[in-house]
Amino acid sequence: MTSTSITTKKPISLEFFPPRDIAAQEKLVRTAKQLLALRPEYVSVTFGAGGSTRSGTVDTVRMMQNLGFDAAPHLSCIGASRADLSEILDTYRQQEIRRIVALRGDIPSGMGGDRGDLHYAGDLVRFIREHSGDWFHIEVAAYPEMHPQAQSSRADLTHFVGKVNAGANSAITQYFFNADAYFDFVSRARAKGVTVPIVPGIMPITNHSQLVRFSDMCGAEIPRWIRQRLAEFGDDKASIKAFGLDVVTRLCQNLLDQGAPGLHFYTLNNADTTTAIVNALTR
Repeated sequence: MTSTSITTKKPISLEFFPPRDIAAQEKLVRTAKQLLALRPEYVSVTFGAGGSTRSGTVDTVRMMQNLGFDAAPHLSCIGASRADLSEILDTYRQQEIRRIVALRGDIPSGMGGDRGDLHYAGDLVRFIREHSGDWFHIEVAAYPEMHPQAQSSRADLTHFVGKVNAGANSAITQYFFNADAYFDFVSRARAKGVTVPIVPGIMPITNHSQLVRFSDMCGAEIPRWIRQRLAEFGDDKASIKAFGLDVVTRLCQNLLDQGAPGLHFYTLNNADTTTAIVNALTR
């Protein structure tokens, strides 16, 4: 396959999280080098609640840049002052970072009333625009199956539209396994005047208990038939991975065939499954 044919395909992007020790860092470097072959449009690097991994995010972004990626740090406003955020934005600009994923962030237990100067992602998007103009391409989060803390799907959509109107360039969704939920959300957003790309977030299935834990925390629905099949496999990791690869690849192809603008993979700092999915797709 020529490089020209690759560049005409719909883009993919990848998410990593900062490693917590030297061994994890070495593994991430190996993973990133493998995934570089997929030619992602960019990679994002997560940001811990209340800034718990702020230095890790900065270091990982720098590492990704050195490996040849266009890197987009996650930026959370919870627990941060305007001065904190200004300093971070200035640092990223000095590093020639041109893309940011702007999030409210999780509220750490025990934080109480001190949640920082900005309380919502829309406030953060507006602040970034006021501080940095159009320097950054701003990604925001979208929730096809509704944010777990939203009062209703209508309120959640209104909140999303507000983030876009505040200056977001595009959106990445929470992962899901029901394509209809994604297309319904996009349709409702378009009806509200949203025109920015809404890129589906994709979670590879490699570990049953891990997937259930993640999904329970973030409000992503695992369809009953998928839960049942995973439960039937028990501790058979090979069967779980094979089943997950088939399910997620078919989901991705369906999304692309019906007009999704690209795919954003939550890699969990692993290369094999994401690579297998992308290589199986007709984009």
